[in-house]
Amino acid sequence: MLTDSEPDPRPVSAPKPAAIRTYRGEERALRADRIGMPGLLLSVLAASAPMMVVAGVMPTTYAVMGIVGQPLLYVILGVVLALFSVGYAEMSRHVHNAGAFYAYISRGLGGTAGTGAAFVALLAYASLQVGIYGIFGFQVSSLIQTFFHTEVVWWVPSLAAVALVAVLGALKIDLNARVLGVLLMLECLSVFVVDIAFVSDPGPEGVTFHALNPTTLTGAGLGTALCFVIAGFTGFEQAPVYAEETSRPHVVVSRVMFSAIGFTAVFFALSSWAMGVATGPSKIVGASQEASAGLIFGLSADRLGNGFSDVLGVFFATGIFASMLSFHNVVARYAFAMGREGLLPAGVGRASRTSGAPALGSLLQTVIALCVVVAFAATGKDPVDNLFIWMGNVGALGVLLLMAASSLAVVVFFVRRGAIAAQGWRLAAASVAGIALTVIMVYAVVDFDMLLGSDPNSSLRWVLPGLVAVAAVAGTAYGVVLRIRKPETHARIGLGHEAFQLEVAAQRQGAE
Repeated sequence: MLTDSEPDPRPVSAPKPAAIRTYRGEERALRADRIGMPGLLLSVLAASAPMMVVAGVMPTTYAVMGIVGQPLLYVILGVVLALFSVGYAEMSRHVHNAGAFYAYISRGLGGTAGTGAAFVALLAYASLQVGIYGIFGFQVSSLIQTFFHTEVVWWVPSLAAVALVAVLGALKIDLNARVLGVLLMLECLSVFVVDIAFVSDPGPEGVTFHALNPTTLTGAGLGTALCFVIAGFTGFEQAPVYAEETSRPHVVVSRVMFSAIGFTAVFFALSSWAMGVATGPSKIVGASQEASAGLIFGLSADRLGNGFSDVLGVFFATGIFASMLSFHNVVARYAFAMGREGLLPAGVGRASRTSGAPALGSLLQTVIALCVVVAFAATGKDPVDNLFIWMGNVGALGVLLLMAASSLAVVVFFVRRGAIAAQGWRLAAASVAGIALTVIMVYAVVDFDMLLGSDPNSSLRWVLPGLVAVAAVAGTAYGVVLRIRKPETHARIGLGHEAFQLEVAAQRQGAE
């Protein structure tokens, strides 16, 4: 690299290439070397909100599905997602792009399909992030009532969280990783304490491993039950989003994904088993139907006292906040990648000169969150039953679709490059995972009313999944328009910063 004191070796008459930022530089690439493996692992694990899963998802799954063998569901999904990650991780070694899902799909299935995936990803992660404001507002208002005996409407803490996340989202990702790391460790530690208490003081049936018997996987339907528990794994697939901001993306990203899947499967399988031990396997379904999200707090209060149960409620809120921040960062980076490639206004695709973060992408998600929270508050919708559950299930369905499409894209990508022999076992793993994820997705659509807890005849069971379909169709149609009217933009989809590096190289070659 030339310095100000070194002469330019090029001929004076040669035209200089246009100013396009470098990979480790400024506005068209996220700042590199910002986050290492520990920080990235903590960031993606924070998205799953362990306490929210243990306190909310697990009792709901027991209550609705009636499946005693919930611990095995996490093991099964862990295997499926590990198979998915075999191809997904290999793809991350070849493609370093904050667009992750849509970048991979673009490179495998073409820019038109990639554009459809980009809009699905934006909808899915924005929905997941915004929905969490509902349960956060509800939990914080409950804590204020408990500790200060003051009633605060849910949307007040939700809007305060929107403001705080907006500030953190515009700062350096390494600072965000520290915040997420502290909150995640407090959250996990509290769950471990509860698990130990449950096993140390079991229910009337004692410490039993009955829930790990495959015969317990009976109830309303295994496929639908997997739809419930997959929410606990959401986050591991975000690792490639940060590829541009790591020092060794070809190594770090894959290690983080497999570590996150392994930790999540073991952590949640252990916690759901311990919860069943605390009540007794024969009573866990009934107890969950009676207490719902209050089950873990009631069981912990009996064993550790009301004081610890109150502290658990605080960590529940901080864990939810960590999840909001993690998803916010992901949406900001997807928006950045889309803006950089011409799928959103160009300004969104420029990083901050000071922090290297996707500041305008972060601002875009803040505006979306603000509008949705205000809309739900103004219409009197319930923060949990409506905002959290509606948006959360829309987001989860979108992520399922993206994972299934990515599995196909991985296979096509390597087959087209004649790498069947070298990548054979990875392609087989991606194929099996893609089929399994597609089956789960079909169950999710068919039984969407169960996921929502709504009437089977409710229009919501089709309207909400329809949002994902609309995003996919509209995005694909936009991709077709770009291919016809702006072929140069269409050709750049999925290339990320590589496209601008190629432009620089072409301009320099032309100048010579």
